[in-house]
Amino acid sequence: MRPSGRTVVCGIVGDPVEHSMSPAMQNAAFAAAGLDWVYVAFRLRRGEAEAGTAAMKAMGIRGLNVTVPHKVDIRPFLDSIDDVARRIGAVNTIVNDGGLLRGYNTDAAGFARALKDHDVEVRDRTVVLLGAGGAGRAAAFSLADRGARLVILNRGVARAQALAADVAGATGIVIEHGPLSDESLQHWLPSASLLVNTTSVGMNPVTGDSPCPAQLLREDLVVCDIVYNPRRTTLLQEAAERGARTVSGVEMLVWQGALAFELWTGVQAPVEVMRSAVEEELGRAAV
Repeated sequence: MRPSGRTVVCGIVGDPVEHSMSPAMQNAAFAAAGLDWVYVAFRLRRGEAEAGTAAMKAMGIRGLNVTVPHKVDIRPFLDSIDDVARRIGAVNTIVNDGGLLRGYNTDAAGFARALKDHDVEVRDRTVVLLGAGGAGRAAAFSLADRGARLVILNRGVARAQALAADVAGATGIVIEHGPLSDESLQHWLPSASLLVNTTSVGMNPVTGDSPCPAQLLREDLVVCDIVYNPRRTTLLQEAAERGARTVSGVEMLVWQGALAFELWTGVQAPVEVMRSAVEEELGRAAV
C-alpha cells in the first residue's frame, strides 16, 4: 500500500539505529494487516529524548519503539507509564493516544515468550545474565518473576549492583551480582542452566566478539543472545558447537515487536509474517 496523506506513521528511535530490522518487520506486518501505516527509523542522539517526544506529539506520530540509549532516559518526558514499564524502569514502546504519550515495556514479555517457545524452564534454576542496560533490566525482572536464581554481571559493576537491588526490592528475591569478567563467569557458569547475553557484544559489524569464553560453554547449558544481527552470533555458534541449546535474538525481537504492533493498532499481530521479514532481511544483510 502506497503512503498517502492519511498514512499513519510509527517508527523507532535510537543511536545507532541504521542496523535495526524493525522497519522491515513492522512494515511487513502493516501490509499483511491491510493497514495504511508506515514504520521508519529515526536517529535520536543521547540527550535528545525530550526533543524526540516533543516531535512525536507535534507530528502526530502514532507509535515509537525505543532502543539504546533512550529506554531509561525517555521516561520523564512521557505522560504516563504502565505498571510493567514503571517496575522495570525502562520503556521500549510509546503509544501516542490523542497527544498523550503512554510508555510500555514489551521487552520483558517478548523475552519470556521467546524462552517459552523453546521450552526453557527457569524456575529454581541459576541464570547468569550479562548486561544491565534497558534490555537487561527487562530480562532481569522477567526471570526473577518466573522464579529464577539470578546472577547479574556487568562491566560496570555499580550498574549491576543497582539493577540487582531494584529487582530484589521489587520481588523480595536475593539477586547476586558482579563484574562481567572471565573470573566471574568461571565462578558462576558451572552451576547455571541458562546464560543470557543482553550486551551489544557480537553485534554487527564487530561480529567476531563474544562476551563469554568458549571453553566455559557446555552441552547442558541453554544460551540466549538478544543480539539478532547477525542471527547466529559468535556466542551462539560456539555454544552450538559444544552441544548447547541456543535461542536467537530474532525470537525476542519478533515477540516484543508483535506486542508493540498490537498496542499501536489494536489488531492481532501477524507473527509469522514478522519473523519471515526479519529472516529475509538478515539473509540479505549477510550476503
